[in-house]
Amino acid sequence: MNHPIELTIVEPLPGAYVWQLLETDDKGESPRLLRRAFDAEDNYETALSAGQRALRSEIRQRASPGAALRLEASGRFTAA
Repeated sequence: MNHPIELTIVEPLPGAYVWQLLETDDKGESPRLLRRAFDAEDNYETALSAGQRALRSEIRQRASPGAALRLEASGRFTAA
């Protein structure tokens, strides 16, 4: 079963950026929190970079050995 994962960056306080990974159902709807940064970053770019590393790590953990990753048009990575 394939559940897309979305990386989002939120700003809970001005100047504090937090990445979070949301897992959706098969249709890409009904997101639920999968992982979130422990600490906020000072800028959007740093939070995005950290979130991308977390996303790649999550996908590698879920992918079977030798499986490839696919980047969808929406910007989501999924196991191919």
